[in-house]
Amino acid sequence: MVVPSTTTPARQDTVALLLPPPSPGGDAIPTVDMSAPRGRVVLSQQVARACAEQGFFRAVNHGVPPAGPAARLDAATSAFFALAAHEKQRAGPPNPLGYGCRSIGFKGDVGELEYLLLNANPAAVAHRATSIDTNDPSRFSSVVNEYVEAVKQLACDILDLLGEGLGLKDPGFFSKLIMETDSDSLLRINHYPPSCTTHKLDHDDQCKLKRIARTKASNGGNPTAVGGRIGFGEHSDPQILSLLRANDVDGLQVLLPDVSGKERWVQVPADPSAFFVNVGDLLQALTNGRLVSIRHRVIATACRPRLSTIYFAGPAPHTRISALPEMVTAVLPRRYRSFTWAEYKTAMYSLRLSHSRLDLFHIVDGNNNGSKAK
Repeated sequence: MVVPSTTTPARQDTVALLLPPPSPGGDAIPTVDMSAPRGRVVLSQQVARACAEQGFFRAVNHGVPPAGPAARLDAATSAFFALAAHEKQRAGPPNPLGYGCRSIGFKGDVGELEYLLLNANPAAVAHRATSIDTNDPSRFSSVVNEYVEAVKQLACDILDLLGEGLGLKDPGFFSKLIMETDSDSLLRINHYPPSCTTHKLDHDDQCKLKRIARTKASNGGNPTAVGGRIGFGEHSDPQILSLLRANDVDGLQVLLPDVSGKERWVQVPADPSAFFVNVGDLLQALTNGRLVSIRHRVIATACRPRLSTIYFAGPAPHTRISALPEMVTAVLPRRYRSFTWAEYKTAMYSLRLSHSRLDLFHIVDGNNNGSKAK
């Protein structure tokens, strides 16, 4: 049995990164201006620091115009989620790709949402589009592929900056992993219906409860005890990097340390013009734990629908994941045994959403076979 981890990796390891000291009084959610107004060197350091200390940042001026591919994708997916249930179910059940409702994965996890999970490969998108937009499948696939190309380029730019900020011998190493022709990247569109419509309370009373829930949850409280509901449960993303864009409805929370080092849930203010970028499990393993695969969740407390789109940048299934040589030192010995992305996915599907998958690959006392089940 795998025991879920209750803490993220020790962030003190980030002192080994050759970065300037953090600026005092910074926000809990770092913001990175991708237009590089202070130069590329500073930008690469900002990206590396955010990924090392929080595993998460808000990217602004990122070059993906909201009125272009993003708006067209939102319109197409909103039209799909507005269909009758029996029409949407033609695109499911998820296996794991396709249309799903409430059920998340294969181990009993549920959430207050419906979603589309697509392989980001153009041919795969075209195939799935036949059951999503039956009137004009090419219309839907064209919109999705246009968006994927734009956000994949942004992901590559961020990964290259990260490689530079970490001082890698090959700064483009990370981005090359997701540029392979058989890259296993995914696009997930989540739709959270307005929670006010699911209760018998009137609209005003329901909204009061939701405001209380947001405050309690952001201070580490239990959202379900005060009217909030788990939209998408606590988890980390398994791939290399995730880029999330959402409408102007709150709900996303990330687990971050406060000034005393104690971890608490922090509400991420909605910003439809930004991308929220988080480190995935594979990037944590590739950097030997120096970067943090952040744990996050969505709390369904809004009286309006929340629509979010996440691009999961992943490698090809055969890609072997092993800590880069420059990330391993005498002070920071190798933490994880080598594994392929296909092997990691198999482990992922065998666990609940909240489990810490990297625990299965952790090297204990120099044993390169990984940790023992407990």
